[in-house]
Amino acid sequence: MTRRRKPPRGLIGAALAGLAASAAGALPVRAAEPPLAALTVTGPPEIVFSAKEHACDGYDVPDAPTRAFRDAKGEIVLFGLHYQNRALRGASFDVLKLDCRIVLRSGGNADPAAYDDKSWITATWSDDGVKVQALLHHEFQANTHPGRCRLKEYLACWYNTVLAVSSKDGGLSFDRPVPPQVVASAPFPQDVGQGRHRGFFNPSNIVSDGVFHYFFAATTGWEGQPNGACLFRTSEIADPGSWRAWDGEAYSVRFADPYRTKAKPARACLPVAPFPAPVGGIVRHRPTGAWLAVFQASADGGRFPEPGLYASSSRDLLTWDKPRLVLAGRTLYDDPCGAKAPLIAYPSLIDREAKGRNFDDVGDAAELYFAVLKVEGCSVTSDRDLVRRKVAIKVWP
Repeated sequence: MTRRRKPPRGLIGAALAGLAASAAGALPVRAAEPPLAALTVTGPPEIVFSAKEHACDGYDVPDAPTRAFRDAKGEIVLFGLHYQNRALRGASFDVLKLDCRIVLRSGGNADPAAYDDKSWITATWSDDGVKVQALLHHEFQANTHPGRCRLKEYLACWYNTVLAVSSKDGGLSFDRPVPPQVVASAPFPQDVGQGRHRGFFNPSNIVSDGVFHYFFAATTGWEGQPNGACLFRTSEIADPGSWRAWDGEAYSVRFADPYRTKAKPARACLPVAPFPAPVGGIVRHRPTGAWLAVFQASADGGRFPEPGLYASSSRDLLTWDKPRLVLAGRTLYDDPCGAKAPLIAYPSLIDREAKGRNFDDVGDAAELYFAVLKVEGCSVTSDRDLVRRKVAIKVWP
């Protein structure tokens, strides 16, 4: 997600959502007003993973929001590191340790149509703890491949895509399908529009309302497509081609692979407010059924009076309440120069007592997971910790 100080380099998101009728695009009922919710930090920081102390090699740095599921044996499998993907595993959240097996390699492939340059596992879903569906934040870093970008700067050559992969062994390994399974892409190849970062990036975790599955993905936009966080939905999570984005009226928009189809999206996805960029994590509050989201933001003098980690609440994933600060601090969206404390980034919420295998529900207490990134001068370093803090949750329905 962020540029590393020593090779290999990577950035996962510096920029910085009857059954047959519904599946066919029937209009959902939108809630008139979101509920009011408050998240209050109640506990001190606890280090879950330290890049300095626990890494298998230099790839192992917290670089994505934390995702977890229970495997078929009841053990925890947790992702949230770098593009040579490894998992933390353990019988409980208290004994998680990094498994040095790489479950998904990034190949550094110079062919953008292969979608195998740099990939981060950023969302997982499993119904049985054996078969696991995953979403990848994929970066084609054209500046690192001779002749692929007319510019030299990373962000000017950055082309992002959300991909799908799956595991048949409880997340011990993930297969890259051939051809690649594109969930969300810009409708043009990577050499178009160079000079700015383009595409869809940083998928949130996957959540379910019992019928559909959902996730948010951020986009910097392009002509005809506004920037922001788009909400995607499917009724067939094992079919990567079935994800559709909300267009303001229905879940209708397919952002297909531009290297294998000439079909263009008929409409733009409508970004969901108030998210300024990627959504870190979404959960459902068990006592009330409200949705809660956490995300990072820099100060803008309006909705976000100071930088930090924020939370919002919703009844339908489309209409959200005013964001409220959970933890103050400079984030990856802020200038690191002169920072007097480490940056904070990549928030997610996990309740150890979640009823679902995929930790997409919380009670009145949970833990806020986030990365702490040390800064040297104006550089964000790879000296990072994955931290969690207890939070109290109150929702007024």
